[in-house]
Amino acid sequence: MASMFDEDHYLVPPLSLYAYVFPDPRNASDEGLLAFGGDLSISRVLTAYRKGIFPWYSDGDPILWWSPDPRLLLYPGSFKTSKSFARVLKSAKFSVSFDKDFSAVIKHCAAVPRGGQNGTWLNQEMQEVYQQMHAQGFAHSVEVWEGEALVGGLYGLAMGKVFFGESMFSLTSNASKVAFRALSDVLGGRGYDFIDCQMKTDHLIRLGAAEVRRDSYLDQLEVALAKPSDIGLWHAFEWKYKEC
Repeated sequence: MASMFDEDHYLVPPLSLYAYVFPDPRNASDEGLLAFGGDLSISRVLTAYRKGIFPWYSDGDPILWWSPDPRLLLYPGSFKTSKSFARVLKSAKFSVSFDKDFSAVIKHCAAVPRGGQNGTWLNQEMQEVYQQMHAQGFAHSVEVWEGEALVGGLYGLAMGKVFFGESMFSLTSNASKVAFRALSDVLGGRGYDFIDCQMKTDHLIRLGAAEVRRDSYLDQLEVALAKPSDIGLWHAFEWKYKEC
């Protein structure tokens, strides 16, 4: 797809961008494997996310498309901040930026060891399509800095008023949690309905994410996607910790 904008001017893509057809995720098994094959073109991947589906596969396998049941969501204001983590936030040890170094964030996320896996699901092909979606204003990163050093972060996609979280990394204790808290605060202030955390982890549950049935998730997703999108670079987004 040819670029539709320069660095400072982004255009909403035509509806034909979302023309790919997927099976109805409401009919998938609880595990969520819905389809396989196809490609990772931007239009196909964006269509998938708008339908509550995401790609997840390993090198050497066909592209697998998933929509698990239940789904893990973080709602605005639900982030749980322990007393020890509140002290970290108050210390101002870390600073946070948005879309300052997407490439570095996704490379660090790809390098995070995953239990029971050889290599990474975030292979070169996957990294490239998220880089392209970042260039077109759909994919975004949150960076956490300790001084001048990048020590943590996360990335994902945003459409309508939903953020589809993809991966996070931390090179020092609490850094990824700071990124997640900052994202939750900023998006809550901008009227986002929820952050889609995809699949359950104990870590995200402890931070306030909650499981919802897939049918409920898909209904909420439809509502959130009907709202205006923040397409473009998020350089102007700012966050400073405030006690609730």
